[in-house]
Amino acid sequence: MYRAPATSGPSGLYDPKNEHDACGVALVAKLWGEATHAVVEKGLEALGNLEHRGAAGADPNTGDGAGILLQVPDAFFRGVAAGVELPPAGRYAVGVCFLPTEHERRAEIEQLIEDTVAAEGQRVIWWRDVPIDDRYAGDTAKASVPFIRQVLIAAADDIPDQNAFERKLYVIRRLIERGAGDDIAIPSFSSRTIVYKGMLTAPQLPRFFTDLRDPRLASRLALVHSRFSTNTFPSWTLAHPFRMIAHNGEINTLRGNANWMRARESQLQSDLFGDDLEKIMPVIQRDGSDSATLDNVLELLVLGAARSRTR
Repeated sequence: MYRAPATSGPSGLYDPKNEHDACGVALVAKLWGEATHAVVEKGLEALGNLEHRGAAGADPNTGDGAGILLQVPDAFFRGVAAGVELPPAGRYAVGVCFLPTEHERRAEIEQLIEDTVAAEGQRVIWWRDVPIDDRYAGDTAKASVPFIRQVLIAAADDIPDQNAFERKLYVIRRLIERGAGDDIAIPSFSSRTIVYKGMLTAPQLPRFFTDLRDPRLASRLALVHSRFSTNTFPSWTLAHPFRMIAHNGEINTLRGNANWMRARESQLQSDLFGDDLEKIMPVIQRDGSDSATLDNVLELLVLGAARSRTR
């Protein structure tokens, strides 16, 4: 007589009663020592093991989304930006930009970025086309793939520390997003972290973004995500990780949360942001998913609480 295999019982932190279908999330962190490419490799290995937690539509080669968040890899950028004088680590940022494929509109937005950075007292150092191999993307993903570039930004001398720099970068990014509208998405814009993500399956990510296979790309953390889209359609923009989080559930109170946040914007005050606070409104970006909306608010709360240190 056939007997069904016994269900595994609780083990360590695992309890089968908590099992749910959802996106896949994993984190690899090295708590001591230098950043290494091995952490990136382990993160990508974990992502590959989460392929079953992602989803695809009628085109089985186009995933709902996959991505990885890493520390800004200083040695990598010093290698690929040969001939470009970079400030010390932490004194420059890397902005990952999803731009239009149409040349004239892309040029307009890039000029908007440079003008905004300059108006806020910082300096664009270098633009870089992110190398991709689109053989490892499905037809649906290829039809909507953005032009992906990285912009490197130097901190001004009057920026006292990295916390202050991150706040200024946040203000710059919100001004850019407000100015360019739906024609731009900025997965990351930071001196601390960088995001590679797209409308891909988990195994496609390191094949599509060739940077991820470069041994100079080192980090002490790797946050990865394999997406199963629930309350929004798949898109390049809504793939995870976002700038602060990767999320594997569904927030059913989304509309109420967003409305309460908008209602409170007029009451927001911050000694750290000062007059810059008006530049970042609205806090929640239009047409974001539940996770994207949570990320918008968490980003403000984190940056608004990170005080600068005096030299």
